[in-house]
Parts: sequence; structure tokens; C-alpha cells
Amino acid sequence: MADEFAKMGESLRAKTGKGLDEWVATARRAGIAGHMALVNHLKSEHGLGHGYANMIVHAANASSSLSQDDDALVQAAFDGAKAHWRPLYDRFAALVQGFGNDVELAPKKGYVSFRRKKQFALLMPSTKDRFDIGLALKGEAPTGKLELAGSWNAMVSHRIRINAGEEPGDDVTGWLRAAYDRAG
Repeated sequence: MADEFAKMGESLRAKTGKGLDEWVATARRAGIAGHMALVNHLKSEHGLGHGYANMIVHAANASSSLSQDDDALVQAAFDGAKAHWRPLYDRFAALVQGFGNDVELAPKKGYVSFRRKKQFALLMPSTKDRFDIGLALKGEAPTGKLELAGSWNAMVSHRIRINAGEEPGDDVTGWLRAAYDRAG
């Protein structure tokens, strides 16, 4: 995480003229307690994108047990034999956050939930050989890689299985976007 913060911090300075430490001070001065409330404040008042605002809030709350717990949950989900799934997760997380400023990540034990007004997706490294994407697409007919979730996870209606060595297709992006749109 420190390397990611360092790289994004350099990019943040290049785009805004202010370094991460300066932005952290700005965030703390705002006096806003809630994570998403502070992210939204940085976006609306300072014109930052979601990724930068989220990073700043995480850095500002580095001593917060909630922030550490979220980071620890994500890290734990991608530990050991499942570590090779982390780049795919990072790619999908960035994609979904790019859909809109209202995406909230909620790490759980073993997976990360994505919410808008309600949960619309979850990303889960299920085994060392399979990565699952759960989607809230109630009423959608299964097609291609999109299948009914059945008893896999009660919080979603559908899932997409990605096997080790398999590259997810463009249809996965479309299904993630459809689930995001329905959750608004």
C-alpha cells in the first residue's frame, strides 16, 4: 500500500501542485468525520477525482482503526495462494470507481463489496484458481459467462467466474456497468 500511495502521491503533485502531505492537512482541517463524506467534500470543493480523494482520506485516517481494518481485509483477501489475483482486483476496482463519484468500496472478510445506493457488485478471489465477480442484476437472463449466483452469495443474483490464466472479456465490463447503473 505504501508504494501505491507513493506513486499516486507523485501523480497527485504533478496534477494539482500539492503533495499528499498538503492534501492530508487540507482534509484534516475540513473536520469531516465520515470517510465518504470527506471523499465527497474533497471532490466537490477541490475538484479531485475519486481515486485521489479516497487515497487522501485513507492517508488522513492512517491512525484510524477503521481504515487499517479495511486495508487489512483487502490485503488478507489477496494473501498467499490468492496473491496473483490482486492485479485483476485492482484493475476492476479502478474500472468500477471510474463509473461515477458515488462508488463506495466496503471490504469484507474474503471479498470487497461495491456499493452505490445499494450493493451492486462484489469481487472475490474464491480460490487460487478462480476469481468470482458477483453482480446484482435481478431478472437478467444468464448468457455467456454471466450465470445465476444460486446459493453462492445471497447478496447478488449473478456471478461471473474467471479461471486462472483466463483474461476477462469486454462483456465483464458491460455487466459491471449494468449493475452499477441499476444501483443508482
